[in-house]
Amino acid sequence: MEQGWDPDIKKFFLKVLNSLFLGLLWLMAASTGGIYYGLAFTTGKPVIYNILFYIGLLISLFFLLRYYYLTWKD
Repeated sequence: MEQGWDPDIKKFFLKVLNSLFLGLLWLMAASTGGIYYGLAFTTGKPVIYNILFYIGLLISLFFLLRYYYLTWKD
């Protein structure tokens, strides 16, 4: 009898861990840029840095969701 995990279970847990890791990494990067560096807040009118921050946030969210879709579709 073989020792260790079933290969399908191992593959599933790796998907879960990779998805969780990348989601938390994206969330930490977004909150660091937005709160710590103040890019999420406007002081009256939007500055070009705020606009670029939100555009970058949306683009990176698109790629994160695309990764999730490609990872979990099979």
